Amino acid sequence: MAISSEEMQHLHQRRTSSYEVRLRTLFDTIQDLIWLKSPDGVYMACNQTFERLFGATEAAIVGKTDYDFVDRELADFFREQDRLVSATGGPRVNEEWMTFVDGGNRIFVEIIKTPMIDASGELIGVLSVARDITERKRAEAQLQLAAGVFDHAREGIIITDAQGTIVDINEAFTRITGYSREDAVGQNPRLRRSGRQTKAFYEAMWNALTVQGHWSGEIWNRRKNGEVYAELLTISSVRDAQGKTQQYVALFSDISAIKKHQIQLEHIAHFDALTNLPNRLLLADRLQQAMAQAHRRGQQVAVAYLDLDGFKNVNDHHGHDVGDQLLINLATAMKETLREGDTLARLGGDEFVAVLIDRDGIESCLPMLTRLLDAAAAPVLLGEVVLHCSASLGVTFYPQANDIEADQLLRQADQAMYQAKLAGKNRYAVFDAESDHSVRGHYASLERIRQALAADEFVLYYQPKVNMRTREFIGVEALIRWAHPQQGLLAPAHFLPLIENHKLSIDVGEWVIRQALQQLADWQRVGTLIPVSVNIGAMQLQQADFFERLQAALKRFSTFQPYSLQLEILETSALEDLEQVTHFIKQCGELGVGFALDDFGTGYSSLTYLKQLPISTVKIDQSFVRDMLLDRDNRSILDGILWIMRQLNRSVVAEGVETLEHGRALMDLGCETAQGCGIACPMPVDELPAWLRRWQVDADWIEVSLVPRTAV
Repeated sequence: MAISSEEMQHLHQRRTSSYEVRLRTLFDTIQDLIWLKSPDGVYMACNQTFERLFGATEAAIVGKTDYDFVDRELADFFREQDRLVSATGGPRVNEEWMTFVDGGNRIFVEIIKTPMIDASGELIGVLSVARDITERKRAEAQLQLAAGVFDHAREGIIITDAQGTIVDINEAFTRITGYSREDAVGQNPRLRRSGRQTKAFYEAMWNALTVQGHWSGEIWNRRKNGEVYAELLTISSVRDAQGKTQQYVALFSDISAIKKHQIQLEHIAHFDALTNLPNRLLLADRLQQAMAQAHRRGQQVAVAYLDLDGFKNVNDHHGHDVGDQLLINLATAMKETLREGDTLARLGGDEFVAVLIDRDGIESCLPMLTRLLDAAAAPVLLGEVVLHCSASLGVTFYPQANDIEADQLLRQADQAMYQAKLAGKNRYAVFDAESDHSVRGHYASLERIRQALAADEFVLYYQPKVNMRTREFIGVEALIRWAHPQQGLLAPAHFLPLIENHKLSIDVGEWVIRQALQQLADWQRVGTLIPVSVNIGAMQLQQADFFERLQAALKRFSTFQPYSLQLEILETSALEDLEQVTHFIKQCGELGVGFALDDFGTGYSSLTYLKQLPISTVKIDQSFVRDMLLDRDNRSILDGILWIMRQLNRSVVAEGVETLEHGRALMDLGCETAQGCGIACPMPVDELPAWLRRWQVDADWIEVSLVPRTAV
């Protein structure tokens, strides 16, 4: 059947229309941007993706140019690209910024521009297809940044595969280890092992990497030249979406300098700066170890306390520099007489302690003690000066019949040393524990002290505390004395050690508080307010009803003024039960009772816990102040303590000011509040007014008060 021309035309139109529909559908379905411009830059068509990004419909875009949508500079750029495509007659690919009308946001696109030529060869337009490559560009930028970090990081970086084979390193790796890229890539990181870590160390490391995905810590490794150094190392596993490890990344830094500095600081903390002998802190540790070892081995430890005879004369006649050199020489000579395992420590000034292990009694120690005395007495040639000293030595032994602590051993050896001095110096004396116990019991047994308390034989003496700069009299410390009917006035050292850790100490302590409160009341009745501080012992402080008993005592004196009474506690007592003591101090604060930490510096943990104690005043132990003029270490310790107290906002009272020179030195360090016999020794209450009149006109102390203030 023949088809008419009219039907043929209609069929062609239908096919053309169907083709155009499919073409348009394809045109709009493509997610890339597609647009068509005339040779003179007028938009002729665009797809829906183009519409969305431009924020305009095709109807609004057709008939316009780039100058209607973007700034002139960018429009000129687009026009130039179209011209080049038209001129060359071939497609052109380039990356360019495109600005869209929805807020002016710019994205990276990759554009392919193709000239459209009709059947007659005439240019009828430029077809452009653009793909958004912004994310690709961002990823490339991130890779470049990562590469820059990798190459320029100060830390060494190693990347390994899942089996631990090195696949890449950075420049810092080579700088730190000495291994080049050629040396390292393809090798296992174990090529740097120093051998200092155990197999268990590496097993723990790999277990952490397997379980946690990372490990961090310090490790010793070896450089290519064989040098062992310390690293701070972090290893992380890189896992895929299924959690399987694909790579390991290790970052490390050389901390050799930090380790060296740490060792130096530890040395400074444990060794005497002048003689390089163990200091008081390390001595305490060595002595504890020696005592524990003596128990295990069934042998004895000898503790020898040495004090140089005549050393003060050397300092006075030749100066401190010569004195220091003498100490260095004598310390070296005495140390050489000891065996390996023994310890010679310097306590400060011209005092030394030797800890001699694995002894079988005094007979086995005699040769050692003799060599120590000979070394101390040997002449020392410094320049053209020959210096002579000797030493008095006291020795005690551990274990003893009764349990004894390390500090008691030192006191026993110290006591024996003084016996050697009294016996003529340049000799040794052995502490006799049994004899010492019986002698002390002869004049001060517990029963006798109890009788003295009942007979009212105890009295309070008062030692003034002053501000050396303002010359203000700021209070007194109440100190107990025993007015013994036969032996006269006895200092606390003669009787208080006997009642330490005995319930009798509680009765004596409460007597002191009652007497101090009575004196406060007497002063206040005549219009005088003098703050009084009282020492309380560890056993007294630990009583469950101590606060209630103190509260009752305060109520008996209705004239009590807040903070006119201050309680002084030893730092060792305060640290035995920090929580309980802190609670007690807060309770007393509500009653108007102040607190001070006494004998600061003689404990081991005070700096760690001081900030937790609600105490406003710290009293520096007199041993530091007394020796500060002879011992540079003591002066440095004082300077450090004062700096710490200023940071913690604690007031400081220095004990043991025996001379004007002590006062000047303390003022030079910025410490102004003090007490000591150089200012006033403890005195009966009726002598205070006369002392105060003398203090107000004392020309020497007035001169001390003029010491320039130290900047702090």
